Amino acid sequence: MFTLAQARHLIATLRPRVDELIRLRADLAELRVDLADRGASPLGGLAEVKGLEARLHALVEELHSHDIQVKGIAPVLLDFPGERDGRPVLWCWLEGDTDVRWYHRVECGFAGRRPL
Repeated sequence: MFTLAQARHLIATLRPRVDELIRLRADLAELRVDLADRGASPLGGLAEVKGLEARLHALVEELHSHDIQVKGIAPVLLDFPGERDGRPVLWCWLEGDTDVRWYHRVECGFAGRRPL
């Protein structure tokens, strides 16, 4: 369980890793399209695809190791289990947010997001 302050601190601490994940995701998408369309890419070939996939997987696992729920990588959506007013909630960070500014009750999911 995270307090809101802990979730905010952790996202700030891990932001370089999240930024790397976003960059790798874009490189991997571009590489796959180039290889499918032209059979070649300035970003490399099949070995680079496998390397990018492995690094992307490692970054997601690193986030999981901090008990962060990775709900998506395109866009990156991270949830931090917590509690608000005695109810279980997920503090929510979506790619593009500068801070953890949303939450939702566990049973409501993303559609139930509310600003803090």
